[in-house]
Amino acid sequence: MPSGDLMELQGKPHALCFQVLGPVQAWLGDQPLSLGSPQQQAVLVALLLNHGRPVTTQDLVDGLWGDRPPPQAVAALRTYVSRLRTVIEPHREVRAPAELLVSVSDGYALRIPPEALDLAAFESEFAAAATAKAEGDFRESHRLLASALSLWSGRPLAGIPGPYAETQRMRLAERQITAAEERCAAALEIGLHSETVAELSSLAAEHPLRERLRELLMLALYRCGRQAEALGVYTDTRKLLIEELGVEPGAGLGSVHARILAGDPSLMPTPLSFVRASTADEAATFVPPAQLPADVSDFSGRAELVDELQNVLGSGSGQAVVVTSLAGIGGVGKTTLAVHVAHRLRSEFPDGQLYTDLRGAGASPADPAVVLGDFLYALGASETPDTLEQRAALYRSLLADRRMLILLDNAKDAQQLQPLIPGVSSSAVLVTSRSRLAELPGAHLVDVEELTPKEALALFSAIVGEQRVMAEPEASLAVVRACGFLPLAVRIAAARLASRPRWSVSDLARRLADQRRRLSELQLGNLAVETTIGLGYGQLKSDEARAFRLLSLVDSPDLPLAAAAFLLGTSEEEAEALAEALVEANMLECFTPGRYRYHDLLRLFAQRQNEKIEDTSDQRAALLRLLDALLATMRNAAQAIEPDDILTESLHQTVSSGLSLADSDDARSWLRSELALVLSSVEAAVLEPLELLRPAVDILIVLNGLVEDPTHGQRIRLALDTAEASARSQPDAPVLARIQLALGFLQHVAGEYHDAEISFRRSLEFQGDDDETQLRINAANLLGVVLNLADKPAEALPFFQEAGLISRSLGARISEARLLGNVARAHIGLGQHDEAVSSAQAAVEAARSSGNTPCLADTLYQLGVVLRSTGSPGEAAAQLREAHRLYQSDQRRIWEGYSLARLAPCLLADGQPPEAAEAAEEALAIAQELDAAYCQGLANAALGEALLELGQPARGLACLQEAHSIFTRLGVPEALPLRDLIEQQHTEPSAPPAP
Repeated sequence: MPSGDLMELQGKPHALCFQVLGPVQAWLGDQPLSLGSPQQQAVLVALLLNHGRPVTTQDLVDGLWGDRPPPQAVAALRTYVSRLRTVIEPHREVRAPAELLVSVSDGYALRIPPEALDLAAFESEFAAAATAKAEGDFRESHRLLASALSLWSGRPLAGIPGPYAETQRMRLAERQITAAEERCAAALEIGLHSETVAELSSLAAEHPLRERLRELLMLALYRCGRQAEALGVYTDTRKLLIEELGVEPGAGLGSVHARILAGDPSLMPTPLSFVRASTADEAATFVPPAQLPADVSDFSGRAELVDELQNVLGSGSGQAVVVTSLAGIGGVGKTTLAVHVAHRLRSEFPDGQLYTDLRGAGASPADPAVVLGDFLYALGASETPDTLEQRAALYRSLLADRRMLILLDNAKDAQQLQPLIPGVSSSAVLVTSRSRLAELPGAHLVDVEELTPKEALALFSAIVGEQRVMAEPEASLAVVRACGFLPLAVRIAAARLASRPRWSVSDLARRLADQRRRLSELQLGNLAVETTIGLGYGQLKSDEARAFRLLSLVDSPDLPLAAAAFLLGTSEEEAEALAEALVEANMLECFTPGRYRYHDLLRLFAQRQNEKIEDTSDQRAALLRLLDALLATMRNAAQAIEPDDILTESLHQTVSSGLSLADSDDARSWLRSELALVLSSVEAAVLEPLELLRPAVDILIVLNGLVEDPTHGQRIRLALDTAEASARSQPDAPVLARIQLALGFLQHVAGEYHDAEISFRRSLEFQGDDDETQLRINAANLLGVVLNLADKPAEALPFFQEAGLISRSLGARISEARLLGNVARAHIGLGQHDEAVSSAQAAVEAARSSGNTPCLADTLYQLGVVLRSTGSPGEAAAQLREAHRLYQSDQRRIWEGYSLARLAPCLLADGQPPEAAEAAEEALAIAQELDAAYCQGLANAALGEALLELGQPARGLACLQEAHSIFTRLGVPEALPLRDLIEQQHTEPSAPPAP
């Protein structure tokens, strides 16, 4: 839609109008025109901006392509002109001469009336404003400048290519900011200092080196009684100018600074600024107030939300005033969105627009009585009543027969807003606030969220330039992601980059990648993300502020209510009340009932507040409560999944009883949903004293036995490395023994058998020879397993036997049963087949008598492997099938893969190659999904042999080679027979083709 006065032309059926103060657009009457490709639009722009003057063909070619025109540039140009003529003169007869886009000598000219171009309307009102200013009529100057700026609808000439368009884009942007400066100066002259602070802050952030804006901002702050902030602007500006340009502030800025220090009374507005027309002339000369701050030229995204707000605000029903409240965290762009929507609605509210900053997030919110006084003055009241009630009544009376839009920015609460709401539906109210204002009767509540990645990139690109973003797209995305897609943060980051031409986007991305300094990087002059968030933090009650800090101790994607209660040391009901208060204040988010999360930058702010507190005892106590509860819940999960496992008895004793888990399914569900919380809690504790380190390491030991997801292995390993360094510095042998046990388990799962052997030996050394605990059983048993895998059964057997003796002394029947299975595997390695079968069968019998399903599955698996090795594939298959069924029932995915990989050779030996191939394929899929290297080797080997039997030698050989590669990398003995089989396939002649 055209902006401002161009709408009058739009109503005429055959009138052309053009827009360049934003995306290039054109209308014929009320119909938008399709202007063709960006290059074709660039030709139109060059003709429009020459205002009817001829433009030579060469100038058009140079303006469009610069010094690299295509071979057929002139022909292309003529095509563009021909198409433009058809578009703007659709009713011209064929071969009739053009009347608007005419050929002139060696070039073209576009002959349209001046009022058909939004730029001409802008320049006309800008000039009229200058005249009014020269005559001392600042109110008229302010009105004209506001009207001129309302013609802008985005970045000028957006998307138009070519050097001419780029030059004009810069010129027009300069005109826009100059007009905005002049409008702010005029606003200060007529006493609108409080209304102008927000706009000047935003403009100064976008144009950090523009001293005139800083002067006006200092003056506005000073007139609002915010002298310290005004002086702070000067300090920040001086520092910026010295760092960036190596110069001191200019005379104008220095003069304002000196006059503020001296308390110069002339800085305050003079009474003459407020002289009003006589009562008799008031109605005849009333000028509708246009107090909206300037719309930003680079507004990006939120198209659906803008449309929704326009529809709601413009739909006065005649029954009640429309009140729409925008809520969101500081810096999310509530004010920018509100101002943008308000400008788009100006034509629907012909009696004017009122605006005020209610300063609700600050220490001294605006007094509604004072705000009403300003509004009454703007509405032409000759006298202002004394009391709030009288002012509110007169305000409602003056608005009763007017259609006005009232923008109440940065509201504190509903009590502050209530007197400012009109009494009839002809007007509409748009509110912004950090809080949701659910208590505001009949309000349409809208949560303003962060931008989408695409919208954030568009905003970033509009400020730094498309070329820099296109040159480094990944770095650009990293920057806006580090900004949490928060508009204020994106603007600050982009403005910093725009003011530093020698920086690359990657330079900025690297600076923002460091979370500890990210908030410090996201500031420019007196505009800072940390300051904005701090305003909201300053509004919290002491218990809410404590909750805001403590909930950030764990860097988890979100927090369940139970975890919040443990951190805060309260009941779940009390924790919920505090968390919901933070949600209402937009300091915390709740997208799922009972689960809470931070915006990334709010989390960093909360963590920084924790760092500022010297006494960390409250923080450590909070983290200890959570670790204690998590360990207790992990113990409950282990008991639900495998009731007879006594490992948890050897771990850190807990105060909490943890969450109750009904059964193994409930336990696994809890582990899946809270795994991120568990890992984040451990990561927070590994650098802390031993009282926190001990339960953290114990959690990892239990976690290794319960969770098979390999994607978290590296994260757990990093936590263990940090924990080891911390434990060695304290030092503590029991903790080090646990760390080595957990680390060895991860190395074993990853196929790093040599490293795992070293870790398990160290764990046993730290435990001491006299320790008879389940921890020692596990360390000795796992050491035997990796030795056996490395083809060292004679070394493995003594460790299995040691673990068995301790198991019997502790009455650990489940451990003893599993150990019998492992002993059987060692006997196989030693060639002692009878002993192997006997031991494996005894393991199964012990497991069956215990009723422990996971243990039974493990012993059946071992018996199957032993029977296959001793030449009984049919019997082996039966054991492995039963093991596979139990693994499926217990959701032990990796062992489903192992049992299938072991079953496949049994089926092949039993004359069932298709079934063997099917089992091996399924095993391979599971192993690849879980990145289990040894299982992949077994599955590939079985699949390769099955495919050879099925007459697919090429594919079979490929599988065998892959298996050999895996086994060789792991250093296990299975590689040797595979090598012989592969060599055999290479030497055997291929079968002759079928006749």
